[in-house]
Amino acid sequence: MVGKRRYGDGCAIAHALELVGERWALLVVRELILGPKRFTDLRAGLPGISADILTQRLRELGKSGIVRRRKLSPPAGSWIYELTGWGAELEPIVTNLARWSSRSPALPHDLPLSADSAALSLKALYTPADGKRADLVIGLRLGEHHFLLRTAPDRLHLARVDSTPAQADLVIQTSPQTLVAVLSQARTLDEALAGGDLTLTGSRATAERFLHHFPAREPIGIT
Repeated sequence: MVGKRRYGDGCAIAHALELVGERWALLVVRELILGPKRFTDLRAGLPGISADILTQRLRELGKSGIVRRRKLSPPAGSWIYELTGWGAELEPIVTNLARWSSRSPALPHDLPLSADSAALSLKALYTPADGKRADLVIGLRLGEHHFLLRTAPDRLHLARVDSTPAQADLVIQTSPQTLVAVLSQARTLDEALAGGDLTLTGSRATAERFLHHFPAREPIGIT
């Protein structure tokens, strides 16, 4: 097996890239930001990765102290992977990287993405809205995956949950692709609703109030 690439550079950035710069490594971290997952769940969220490569990345991330493997208590008894406390500190780095790259004119909006990736896009692109109260509780269902969102004046709180929250002000049900298309304004909310690709449980006004926190981001100009 070929060893991990080394930069021979004492810079902390170079060392960070040695830790999470291998192909797929940071995407494995992305899939664990919202909580533990089984090996099969990780493969479902990363359909382009082979079992061998995923095993290798998990082993490397484990040796680096970023990911750990743990067995759940009975009756589940499953082995899961989760971020360590230090690994969890990568969350703002991952979301800020997503926010930065969202302005790339080459961003491939037509490629598949996981439910966790789409949900994290909300956190990455959330912008406090001047003059708007930030006290919404939103249930988000992306296929079989459920998330709970709570807006705050300075950030969006996001968690993966087992089912749609009963006391949500609004429940959005859609696909990861449609959600990102609406966020990027490649599709309007009206188009997604009319096409049956997105449904709302709650008022349209609440949905618009929520989407107001995600203003359009102009792509950078390439000269």
